[in-house]
Order: sequence, then structure tokens, then C-alpha cells
Amino acid sequence: MSETNFDAIVIGAGMSGGWSAMELCESGIQTLLLERGRDVIHKEDYPTATKHTWEFDHRGQMPLADTKDNPSIARCYAYREDNAHFFVKDSEHPYIEDAPFDWIRGYQVGGKSLMWARQTQRWSDFDFEGPARDGFAVDWPIRYKDLAQWYTKVERFVGIAGNKDGLDVLPDGDFLPAWELNCVQQYFAESLRKNYKNRHLIFGRCAHLSEAKDIHIEQGRGTCLRRMQCERGCPYGGYYSSNSSTIPWAKKSGNLTLRPHSVVESILYNEESGKATGVRVIDTQSKQVTEYTAKIIFVNAGALNTAMLLLNSKSDRFPNGLGNDSGLLGKHVAFHNYRAKISARYEGMLDKRMVSRQPGGSYIPRFRNVYEQETDFLRGYACGFGANRNKSQGSTQGWGKALADSLLDHEGTYGDWQIRSHMMGETIPKESNYVKLSTDQTDEWDMPLLHIHMEYDDNDERMIKDFFEQLTEMYSKAGFVDIKTRDTKQAAGLDIHEMGGVRMGHDPKTSLLNKWNQLHHCKNVYVTDGACMTSTSTQNPSLTYMAIAARAANHAVEQLKKLEI
Repeated sequence: MSETNFDAIVIGAGMSGGWSAMELCESGIQTLLLERGRDVIHKEDYPTATKHTWEFDHRGQMPLADTKDNPSIARCYAYREDNAHFFVKDSEHPYIEDAPFDWIRGYQVGGKSLMWARQTQRWSDFDFEGPARDGFAVDWPIRYKDLAQWYTKVERFVGIAGNKDGLDVLPDGDFLPAWELNCVQQYFAESLRKNYKNRHLIFGRCAHLSEAKDIHIEQGRGTCLRRMQCERGCPYGGYYSSNSSTIPWAKKSGNLTLRPHSVVESILYNEESGKATGVRVIDTQSKQVTEYTAKIIFVNAGALNTAMLLLNSKSDRFPNGLGNDSGLLGKHVAFHNYRAKISARYEGMLDKRMVSRQPGGSYIPRFRNVYEQETDFLRGYACGFGANRNKSQGSTQGWGKALADSLLDHEGTYGDWQIRSHMMGETIPKESNYVKLSTDQTDEWDMPLLHIHMEYDDNDERMIKDFFEQLTEMYSKAGFVDIKTRDTKQAAGLDIHEMGGVRMGHDPKTSLLNKWNQLHHCKNVYVTDGACMTSTSTQNPSLTYMAIAARAANHAVEQLKKLEI
């Protein structure tokens, strides 16, 4: 390979891009991995990983001036002083909100895998069959059986802590040992079993090494120490990130060239061959433009950025964006509805308190509209569940030694158990939810800004109402008191689960990608990040992205060997 010619190019070094690159490299494919942000080297580039709270200027909180300058990113629950360096500031990559949308991004090698919530659930056939069964979106061209072996491969390499729960709505995986639920979580799980047939509380399956196997030790990773400071980057590799796992593994093959600071302006297309030939890249430091060539291209820039890149990849053959004969590129974007919250108190088990940290938390899989349509809204929702008991602060009255003794009282007084849940609702992909390129505004690289138009609909509102009703009932049956519901009214985007825009399907007239994630009209371009999703389900999507990326990369290798792409 020359300095600009490779077998494969992967655009985006995040969750799915790391998997695409690793699978290609392990198969002997000389691969160029492009990332628009800076490099982040595992262990070396986690500057706050071992700091104490008092070592931060603002004790971990963001100063008011910063939140005023960055209103969108400041609304993200995870944006704090200890990891703000991993987030894209509002001014660094502006976009146009045709409807309110908080776009949370991480432009660096590793992407958002450095600060994700690490929840990892498989999809079931109830999810893949949903659009065809319920009459929305288009039929998925794949089913659970197509991804099952790839889920297993990803789980074994990444390391997923979980239990074999035996639920058809949430298939079991290849798990490391789960952490134990606390006493109130166990109590609520028993209450659900007693009062309902198909409602379950389980350990929240998570990408943490509760037990490091040989494959993880070979990656240089160690057992999770439950520090619960994952968002800073884990120097022990206790949770999965592309930086600690797939990218170093790909480098070890000798087939990876990683190039950070590389904004991909467009994908190049040759009309005679009917194939993409490479990419045009802008160096963010020198502003130099370079064209790289390859036989196959994987687009893993993040759902909205992937749609933006393809829309900007224009040619005489594709004047409206690469592969966009259907005119659907950038449309049918969806997300997860996280607006609904509920809280309560439990006055029992006052002889017990929390003594250890628990990665993963607990999780209520979807239970509405699973086997039949039983509500006035389509699809359903999953729920988080948390229970903890906090110690009240010592008295702040008095002076001198008396005040110090009170504040330093380590025994303290514990209050009631605090209970909380949030909804993870499936939204319906619609043509009216879309992204498109600006015709008159550009960024510092002279690329069009992205218009984002994403809104909730009546289905989402009815789902929120049902969540409040059902969780209130479930809490009441468990004997919880002081039950309070809250609709945050937050804009789309804070779920950080945007999906679609380059969806999979059977028919080129109604979709952009085939069952192998190839563009219908440009077969050597694969899209294997969130943009490819036909629907959203209720599960956290990252595990499915990684399984899809691994499957598609292996297909690409087979096609290359057969000289069919």
C-alpha cells in the first residue's frame, strides 16, 4: 500500500468504527482509520482518571460561564468538569435546529465509547419484526438469527456482565458474572414476579469486566474496580472502549493506519465502475486536502454525521448524495424517548444500607405491546430502576471543633430508601424527522452545516402517560410511598441514541442499505453505525451497532476475496 492507497477505509474511530477496523485488520486487510478529532491513547490520555474531587477547580461541576456558552451540551447528564474534554462544545461544530435538538458528540479516537453509559442488551425478534408486524417504517432485512453469533463474538471480546434471565423479549448472551442486586432491588423484583406475569427486574447488563478472562488480559485490560468514574476514561480497562480494546487490537495486526485530525469532506465516486474510489480528507491542523483511495469504505461517523457525509458526497450520478436515488437519505431519523421520570420512597428495610458500588444498575425490559397490541400507542418502553439509601449530612450549626466533629460524623443518620426509574421509549421513524444540508451556512472546513429537525409526536405522549400509570401502579403494589412523576420536556438528543437516516431494508425505493449494510446503489460502501437502523427498539443500541459492524466487515472481506466488490 502507498501512503494514500489502502484496501479499506473506515470513517470514524468510535464504537462501531473500532469494530469495523479490527475485523478488517484481523483478516489481513490494510485499513486506514480516519477520525476527525484528536488521538486519545489508552492510559496516557485520561488526565482526570485518578483525581480526587477536591483537586478540581469547581469540585467537578461546570462553571456558570461554560454552561451559558454551551447550553446544549450542558444539559447532558454526563457533562462534568472531570470529562468535559471528551465532549464537543456547542461552538466547535455548530448546527441548525429546525426543531429543538441537543446533539451530544465526542470527536476523538474512541468517540463516545469513552463516556457511554455501558448498557448492553441484545435485540430480539420482537424488535426486528416490529416494523412489519405493527405497520411502521419498513421491514428489517435481518432477524435475530442473523446477528446472534455476532452478538456472542462481541460479548466475549468486550466483556459483558449479566445473568441468564431466560426472557424471550431480551435474549441471553455470553456473560461474565453479574453483580448482585441490592436488597430493595431484590424486593422489587419479587414484587413484580408476585403481581405480574411478564414484568421483570433484572441486573442491567453492562460492558464491565466483573471477571477478566484470558482474552481481556491479552488486550491489556483488568477487572473492573467499581470506581464509578468511568466517564473519565478507565486506565485499568475495566469497561469497554474502542481505545482500550478494538483499536489497539487492530494495531497489533500491523494492518492499521490511524489518522486523527481528519475531517472527511466527501466520498469519491467513479461513474464508469459504479463504485466509490476513496475519500477526500481535510487535515484539521494544516487545512491540507488529501484524497485517499480504497476498495471498500465503511462509514461509522455517528448517525447524523454519517448522513451528513453521504449527503455531501455528490456526483453527476448522485446529485442528491451518494446512493440517494430514493430521496430518503437523512430521513426517518429516530431516537429514544427519555422524558418520563418517576421517584418514590420506601420506608422498609431500614436495618440495611448500601455498602458497595454496583455497575450496571437494574433494568425492566419492555413489557407493553410485546405479544399483542394492547395500548393506544405503538411499540413500548423499557425502564431503569435504582434504589439507594443516603446518609444525611451532619449539622452545620455551631463553631470550631463542634462544627468539625458534626461535619465529619461518618456514622450519620440514614433516611428512607430513595427509589427512581426513567423511561426508555421507542420512537417511530418518520419522514418528517430528518437531517439535511444547509444551502447557505458552512463550518470552518467550508462544509455545509447540518439542519436537524426531530420532534416528539402523539405516540410519544401516549407512551409517557402509560409509563406514569404503569410505574405508579407497580410502585404502589410494592409499597413505595410519596410517588412523584415528572416529564422533563427535554428536547430530543439527550438520550444520545439517534438512529436512522441511512436505513436498512429490502427495497432500494424505500431504503438505502441492503441486509449486509451495503448501499443499494454503491455496493463497496458499508454503513454500520446508528445511521443504518431501521427502527430503534427500547434497548441501548451500542451492542447491536458493534454486532452489525462485525458482521458487515466479515461480509466485505468475503466479497473482496471473491473479487465481487
